[in-house]
Amino acid sequence: MNPLLSNIILSAARKTSGPKPRRESHYRRDARQRYRNRRVRINAVKDVVLLGAGILCAGFGLRGFLIPNHFIDGGVTGISLMLEQLTPWSLSIWLVLVNLPFIFLAFTQVSKMFALKTALSIIGLAICVAVVNYPVMTQDKLLIPVFGGFFLGAGIGLAVRGGGVLDGTEVLAIFLSKKTNLSIGDIILLFNIAIFIAANFLLGTNIALYAIITYFVASKTVDFIIEGIDEYTGVTIISRRSEEISHWITGTLGAGITVYRGVRGFGKSGHVAHDTNILYTVITRLEVSRLKAEIKAIDPRAFIIMNAVIDAKGGMIRKKAIKKLQKPDAPGRR
Repeated sequence: MNPLLSNIILSAARKTSGPKPRRESHYRRDARQRYRNRRVRINAVKDVVLLGAGILCAGFGLRGFLIPNHFIDGGVTGISLMLEQLTPWSLSIWLVLVNLPFIFLAFTQVSKMFALKTALSIIGLAICVAVVNYPVMTQDKLLIPVFGGFFLGAGIGLAVRGGGVLDGTEVLAIFLSKKTNLSIGDIILLFNIAIFIAANFLLGTNIALYAIITYFVASKTVDFIIEGIDEYTGVTIISRRSEEISHWITGTLGAGITVYRGVRGFGKSGHVAHDTNILYTVITRLEVSRLKAEIKAIDPRAFIIMNAVIDAKGGMIRKKAIKKLQKPDAPGRR
C-alpha cells in the first residue's frame, strides 16, 4: 500500500477511534467517583441519624430509669453513675471527664474519625442527660435494671452502628489486649467485676447486684442491635453426596453455595486419598436445624462444621431477590 495512503488511514483511525476509549474511561471514572461521593454522603447521614438515636435512647435509659432510682451500670457509664452519687457533681460532667482518657486512646489506637464520633457522641449524651426532661418511668426495683439496661444498651448499640461509642470500655479493652495476652472479652469482664466490687463497698450489696442485672441486659441488647436477630451461620459440609445436598440448598432452601475442591484425608474409613467437593453456605440461625435434618437424611455420615458469622455482604445469601431475573430452569448459583 502507498505509504502516504497508509499514514492517512492510520491518522484517520486514530482520530475516530483513539479518543473514544479515553472519553469512555473518563466518563466511567466520573461515574464511579459520583457514586462513591453519593455513598459517602448517604453513609454520613445514616451515621448521624444512628448516633442521634443512640444518644436519645441511652439518655432515656439513664434519666427515665437509672438516675432517679440511684442505680448504676457497668463500664465507664457505671463509673460515672457511681461518682455522681458519691460527689456533688452531676452525671453530665462525669460522663465527659471519665471518658476523656478513652477518647484519647481511640484517637491513638483506632482512628481520628472514630475518636471524633466518640467525642461528639459522649458530649451529646452529656447534654441530653442535662437538658432533656425525661419522665421517671417506674420505681419497681426489678423493672428498673431490666428496662434501664435495655434502653441504655440500645443506645450504645445504635451508636456503635453509627461508627462511635457512648462508653469507652471497649476502647480500653482494645488497647490492653494489644499489651497483654488477654482477649477483649476477658478485659471487659474483669473491668466490670472491679466496678461491681467497688459498688458493693461504696453503695451497698443490693445496688451492686442490681448493677449486674443492668449490665447483663444492656450487653445482650447491644449484641442484638449490632448483630440482629437474623444472625448468620457459616456451614461447611463434606459429603460423598455433595451434589445432591447442593441442589437441595440452592433449590429448596434458596441459599447460595460455594464449592471448594478438596482431597479427603484420614477419617473413619482410614486414609482415603481422593478428590471431593466441599460445600460452604451462609444461612440464618433459624434455618440451621432444617439444614442439619436434611443433610442427615441425604447422607448420615456427612461431616458438618458451623461457625458464627456476624454479618455478610455481597454475593448471594438469598435467591429470592433475583428469582425474577432467572429463567425457571436456571440453577441457583452464588
